Amino acid sequence: MKAAVLHQFRHPLSVEDVDRPIPAVEEVLIQVEACGVCHSDVHVADGDWTQLTPIIKQPLILGHEVAGRIVQMGNAVRDLQIGDHVGVPWVHWSCGECEFCRSGNENLCPRQKITGVSVDGGYAEFVKAPTSHVVKIPDGLSWLEAAPLFCAGLTVYRALKHAGPLSGRRLAVFGIGGLGHLAVQLGRIFGAEVVAVDISDAKLELANSMGASLTLNTASTNVVKELRGKGGVHVCLVSSGAKAAYDTAFYCLRPTGTLLVVGLPAENICFPPVLMAAGEITVRASAVGTRQDLKEVLALAAAGKLHCQVESRPLSQANQVLDELRRGQATGRIVLTP
Repeated sequence: MKAAVLHQFRHPLSVEDVDRPIPAVEEVLIQVEACGVCHSDVHVADGDWTQLTPIIKQPLILGHEVAGRIVQMGNAVRDLQIGDHVGVPWVHWSCGECEFCRSGNENLCPRQKITGVSVDGGYAEFVKAPTSHVVKIPDGLSWLEAAPLFCAGLTVYRALKHAGPLSGRRLAVFGIGGLGHLAVQLGRIFGAEVVAVDISDAKLELANSMGASLTLNTASTNVVKELRGKGGVHVCLVSSGAKAAYDTAFYCLRPTGTLLVVGLPAENICFPPVLMAAGEITVRASAVGTRQDLKEVLALAAAGKLHCQVESRPLSQANQVLDELRRGQATGRIVLTP
């Protein structure tokens, strides 16, 4: 089968023929129809998340926003059928036995396997996955629409779900890319007044079309002055991987505000402890999401309440797409199709 393979950090992926995976007794083989390209893939390919590099498999097939159809099943698979439309998320497998799994936080399982990181992912014609962790795609949701929800949609949904009540409050989304444009919509679904912040007018126009009540371009506007002049922001969700976005977002918060850490810069982020204490600021991070979170996101999309702007590219252009993400040029989500 064709696959885009990472052989060495900071080197282009190699689109080459590799062996088709063979599913074990409790696994399924999925013919990939679409795989979203996430900014996390850039960090994995570049090896600049130093805390993650020890578990990155090499050679590696990237991709953790996988949507496709089941074409082969292991002998022990009972609850799925050939032809089922399913997806594979970031959490490829979790143990189900640790305190985190038992408390509904399987995304924090210390033994988890990660799709496109510690096991091969979806930049390929086929991928295998454990039957316990694939999630069915609702009828009426296309491959292209579904794939980005397995990480981009899931991640911002969980972050906002655990941010506390949003109805009637001001939410600022920093970075209107693959995650950010979904966060704008989800913020509206949760009842927030949504402010979109970016350096691209095109991305801000997208946010406006998605329901943002205010858009601010950091290149031409003093965002901190503007938002603090309105009383500050209850919740700032940073979906950008730029440290500068965090530096700005922190100062936009009102007292008792919450900063949601979603985008993950390669550099460390830090804030003045005195100001954190003076405003009783909460900094809350979010790690992708659980299968239950994912089912809720897919249900919103299937009901027509959540829409991902998608651009389709062939698998052969995987390197070009990663470069576009490195330059911050992608609007919405780019999805690879074999």
